[in-house]
Amino acid sequence: MIGYLKGRLFRKKPNIITLDVHGIGYEVSIPLSTFYELPEEGSDVSLNIHTHVREDALLLYGFHTQREKDLFLKLISISGIGPKLAVVILSGAQVEELAASISESNLARLTAIPGVGRKTAERMVLELKSHMTTFLLPEQAQTAQETNAFGALEEDVLSALVNLGYPRPAAEKAIKGILRSGQCERTFEDVLRNTLHSLSG
Repeated sequence: MIGYLKGRLFRKKPNIITLDVHGIGYEVSIPLSTFYELPEEGSDVSLNIHTHVREDALLLYGFHTQREKDLFLKLISISGIGPKLAVVILSGAQVEELAASISESNLARLTAIPGVGRKTAERMVLELKSHMTTFLLPEQAQTAQETNAFGALEEDVLSALVNLGYPRPAAEKAIKGILRSGQCERTFEDVLRNTLHSLSG
């Protein structure tokens, strides 16, 4: 597997480059965030690489920073998000902005990215929200921690509600409201029952 390439930038386009490494030209797909950081053609460049192996092809995806690559790997771990869509998602926002949108369950911002529908955005939030802290700026991480102070019980209830078809933001709001009211015991069954009643009321 190729994890890193360093060579001469032979040709560049917004979505793909050709990198000359000792006379061999590697075609590497890139997000716009990486394209903006590239030097002029003919310059030396190094990229973090993800090698994607398919039955009919071996594809390379390149990133200016390790953080971009790490977030890319998080994205393609989600069912329904392949490498091409992950590159489009990374092209639609800076790493910190994208991480903040996921952390804050900002579905409107996520669905504004081409190719990202509501279901895909909800899966991104559901599966990645708890993994976004390392991609946030320190002040963003603090805000996210305060805003999303969900423990294991709350996350279990939230997961159950999302699986039942309730939108994550509405479910989060309802759970927080129930817990603040002190009207139920802090058990999974009681919190779920009361939250369902709140959502259907």
